Amino acid sequence: MSYFRDFPIIEYKFGQEATPDLFRNVAIYSDVVDQVRNSITAYQDYQILPDERPDQASFNIYESVNYYWTFYLMNPHLRERGWPLSQQTAFEKATKDYDQLILTTRTKLTDKFKVGQTVSGNSSGHTGNIVHRELDLGQLYIGSNTGNFTAGENIQSTNSSGVVETIVLNSAELQVNAAHHYENASKDVVDIDPEVGPGAGITEVTWLERLIAQNDELRQIKVIRPNNVRQVSDAFKDALRI
Repeated sequence: MSYFRDFPIIEYKFGQEATPDLFRNVAIYSDVVDQVRNSITAYQDYQILPDERPDQASFNIYESVNYYWTFYLMNPHLRERGWPLSQQTAFEKATKDYDQLILTTRTKLTDKFKVGQTVSGNSSGHTGNIVHRELDLGQLYIGSNTGNFTAGENIQSTNSSGVVETIVLNSAELQVNAAHHYENASKDVVDIDPEVGPGAGITEVTWLERLIAQNDELRQIKVIRPNNVRQVSDAFKDALRI
């Protein structure tokens, strides 16, 4: 990447090596772009287009692909979380990362169905192991699942004392489509009573919807104004060479 050509070369010992290697000092940082980011006259807002790559955005704004790196320096959220994914890639990531089965119940869970217990559906006959619990949402994360549980059926499990525990299954769905949290009309995250469920005016936000929303937030960025980008780029590179 052309961006790193301007970083100074230093001698650096990796691990227990006796002889240092020549290495570009990527840890060095100039505050030039930070100063620009804090100047309201030096930047403008930009909405990254769906499926638009950094080099394409650079060309669309500056008629050059060489200023893609300024987006990351101007926007800490891009440095921390990366460039926004395409809608298809975001969906594929969600289905891959959030693939556990979640059982939701309105039955109190605080005193039963602990992590490590095996559960089985009375009607469906399917089984699985509890690997995680979200008590605030009335959810059980199931691993080693043998099939589909049926909403409305009784789910049973035997605890470490040999006592058979029972809950009523409200829903069974993959994590990607299950509730991550709930929001009110103002989009504030709110708590619910897991034994009652969400009330009026409360909206469920699934894991997929949360990932898509976070991905969309990445699209709004600050960019250096076209008439300033060459000057800022040169100043930044000069600062790196000092």
